[in-house]
Order: sequence, then C-alpha cells, then structure tokens
Amino acid sequence: MIRLEGICKQNGRQIVFVEASAALQRGEKIGLVGPNGAGKTTLFRLITGEEKPDEGQVSVDRGVTIGYFSQDVGDMAGRSAVAEVMEGAGPVSAVAAELKALEAAMADPDQADAMDEIILRYGEVQSRFEELDGYALDGRAREVLAGLGFSQEMMDGDVGALSGGWKMRVALGRILLMRPDAMLLDEPSNHLDIESLIWLEGFLKAYEGTLVMTSHDREFMNRIVGKIIEIDAGSLTTYSGDYAFYEQQRALAEKQQQAQFERQQAMLAKEIAFIERFKARASHAAQVQSRVKKLDKIDRVEPPRRRETVMFEFRPAPRSGDDVVSLKGVNKRYGSRTIYEGLDFQVRRKERWCVMGVNGAGKSTLLKLVTGTTEPDAGAIRIGANVKLGYFAQHAMELLDGEQTVFEWLESSFPQAGQGSLRALAGCFGFSGDDVEKRCRVLSGGEKARLVMAHMLYDPPNFLVLDEPTNHLDIATKQMLIEALRDYEGTMLFVSHDRHFLAALSNRVLEVSPEGIHAYGGGYTEYVAKTGQEAPGLRG
Repeated sequence: MIRLEGICKQNGRQIVFVEASAALQRGEKIGLVGPNGAGKTTLFRLITGEEKPDEGQVSVDRGVTIGYFSQDVGDMAGRSAVAEVMEGAGPVSAVAAELKALEAAMADPDQADAMDEIILRYGEVQSRFEELDGYALDGRAREVLAGLGFSQEMMDGDVGALSGGWKMRVALGRILLMRPDAMLLDEPSNHLDIESLIWLEGFLKAYEGTLVMTSHDREFMNRIVGKIIEIDAGSLTTYSGDYAFYEQQRALAEKQQQAQFERQQAMLAKEIAFIERFKARASHAAQVQSRVKKLDKIDRVEPPRRRETVMFEFRPAPRSGDDVVSLKGVNKRYGSRTIYEGLDFQVRRKERWCVMGVNGAGKSTLLKLVTGTTEPDAGAIRIGANVKLGYFAQHAMELLDGEQTVFEWLESSFPQAGQGSLRALAGCFGFSGDDVEKRCRVLSGGEKARLVMAHMLYDPPNFLVLDEPTNHLDIATKQMLIEALRDYEGTMLFVSHDRHFLAALSNRVLEVSPEGIHAYGGGYTEYVAKTGQEAPGLRG
C-alpha cells in the first residue's frame, strides 16, 4: 500500500537515510522505533509528501487517504472542540458550522424580516447535513472526545481556552474521527491519562486501516503493534512481532554479529601474523602472496552499533524514621468542589504508593498537600523524623536559571561534584555531547523535566513525591529511571500513567475518587488482579 524504495535523505549536514527501504501493507499495525533524531518524523513527512527524498521513491497506492498526527498542533481557537474534531471529517464540518449559524439567526429577533429566507436556507442545509450523515458524525465526534477524557462542557467550549495538552487531544481526535486508510501517529500516548490511554488502545486495536506510530510507552506499543520498523544509522530494518519481540531479536542479532566479528578478527590476526613472519622468506613468497590476496577479498564484519544508554549509580538516600507522613482529618475544597473530607492516610518507610484516580479526583492535590505546596482547609499533616523530601512536578521547571547552561546549572547546584560525575548524570537523562552547553531557557518542556529529575536524584532525598515523572522520557531513559528507583532505599508516593513504571515500582495502591479513598496492599499488578481493571475510571 505504501512503499519506500532506496530512500536517501540528508537534512543539512545530517544524513538521515541511506538507500533505505520498507513496505507498509494494508491493515498492518507498525511501531516505528529509533534513537532521538534518527529520522522518525522525517519518515512520516516523506510518506505524507511534506518532504521529498533526495534519491529513491515513496509510492502510495491510488486513492489511499492518510491522516497524520504530530506534536505540532498549530493554533486552535474560535470553535468548539467538537467542531474542531469534525473538521477532520471534511466538508460536513462547514455544513455543520452554517447550520449552527442559521439556528442562531432563527432565534435572533433582529432578523425577523429575513426569517422566510433563513428558514428556507436552513431546510436546504439540514438536508445536506443529513446526506453527509452529519448527525451521526456529531455523536461519533463526542464519543471520541469522551474517550480522550473530555467532559460535555469541554466539548462545547471554545477550543482556544484549552491548555496545550488538551489541544493535542483535540488534534488526535480529529485524525481518529477521520478514520483514514493509513494513520501516522507521532507519540499519541503523550499527554494522556491512563483511562484515555486504555480507551485509545482499544480504538486502535479495532481500527482496520494501516497504522504507523511512535510511542515512549512500551506497554501501549506491545498491545497494539505486530511489526516494528527500526530506524538506525540511515537504514530501515523490519521485525515481525511486538516491541518486546523486537528487543529480544535485536539483542540476539547484536550477539551473533559480535561473535562473527570476534571470529573474523581472530582469523585476520592469525593471517597477518603469518604474513609478517614469512614475508621476507623467498621459500614462502607464494603462500604470503596468496594470503595477502585472500585478505583483500574478505568482506569485513563490522562490530554491532551499540546504543549508548548510560546507567548511573545514584547515591543511597539517608534513612528516615518509620513514620514518613501522616494526614489526619484533612479537608480540601476548591470553590464549591470538595476534593477531600476527613481524609486519613499514612505513609511508612519503604512503602511505594502509586495514586490512582480519574481526572479531577484529587491525585495531584494529595501530592501537593503532602509536600506542603497546598495547605489543607482543616486537619493535620505531619512529616516524620529525619524525612528529606523531594518533589517532582511540572512547576519544578521554574527553578531553572534560564541564563545558565545545563552543565553550569548542575555544577552550581553541586559544587563539590567532579565534572565526570555530572557529565555522566546529564548523559543518563539525554544530555550528551554539546547538549550540556544549551542554555536552560532554550530547553523544551521535556528537556527541562529531565534536567530537574536528574538534579533531584543526584543527591536523593529519602521520600520521593513524583507527579508524572515519566512524561517526556523515551523508553531507554524510562528504563534507566526504573532500574535506579528499584534499588532506591527510600519511600515513594507517585502518580503515573505508565503501566510498566507502575508495575515495576509500586508496592501499595491508593485509589482516590469522589466517593472516598481505598487502599490496596500489594502493587499495581496485584491491584489489576484484585479489581479486574487497569484504572479506576474503567469500571462499569
């Protein structure tokens, strides 16, 4: 259906593809993987025709429709979220807009003189709307938006009033409603809570077209894709299977290539040693010449290209008292909305609580109460003896000095640390080479989040409170963080929508809801087994 044949592409000095080829068949669900900057977005843009290859060919079968969701959603304002999503469905959106304008005109007493014309036009437009299945489309648009976590009020409100993350969901909803023959989704799992993520998973599984997507969520990827295309060093390599299978196959291929490389190196060393030993002897001249010719003809095996994932030895956290934090009779309201009433909750040393709950249930509020960022309206919150608290949330990025470089900021925070140690720390969180010389003010939101996380873990507190710590982390960095926190001796209270992270690190679950809170012994995996659901908002 879509074929890339012998693609070569260079962006400035960077060579992105060298004679790369791949085929996307009808109905396939493909995960696109590769290190940051490998060319995943460039590949999407080649398929959509936004960019052209320098050499080679991209061919798309006649009549195939393509929907592309990227992180750059552009400006949105002046329309409701529903109208914005319906825009993706083509001409019906213009008809819907006219219908709405005519309905407003019919209710306007100032236009009474033109009412006959308005009513006549309304009838014509309504017929056209019905022909285009507009009423069903409105329902489908609302269904998609509800799946992505929108309330009715948000659906009908001006999309311009929404935050960047919610606008991303609107842009994603537009592609989903369009149901093209091929969907290209660049990080669709970003900015989604766990309920929306699971809904999207079900939607994409049921989608019958071709799907190509990138995602930093391995669980999400594993449940949807049946094929992986890897971009690495300019080439495209196809693996049949999910992400877990790809990881196994890639490791196996690397191992085999390393063994082949070592065997060839041993053979070459032996041949070179023979040539060096006998090259001056006339009696061995023929043999020496024969071996020299043999070496010239050998295809050299390259050692495997290993992806650098820096592992960092984080220092052990100091020991706290057994009672880390206790909340007694805590009340918290925002305006007329009660978030907590009479909340009792205690965290003890070495417990790792993950907090679950639908949007607006009070997950982040609980973390703010515990860290003292928000004061309770009533009740008491007591932090235990020798507790050194570290809080990671989106507002933590405000701590960065915009004029300092990444390295300068780390160095000023830890003046006693060695340069090598700080560079290794920066490398763990994706700041390698010249990246450490970037000024903090030019960093993206994701880079700022990674830098703040690195800073917090370099001299770790014994009580970590983390609000969505895995946002903006790629799969390799996320895994590094999981490995570091597995060995962490302190206590944790965290919110995350990443099920791999939840399962790997939690040993307690606190479910918060408007009806109250419920504590579960055992981690996220046990929670899923006990409740039969992966998130509280999915209960029927």
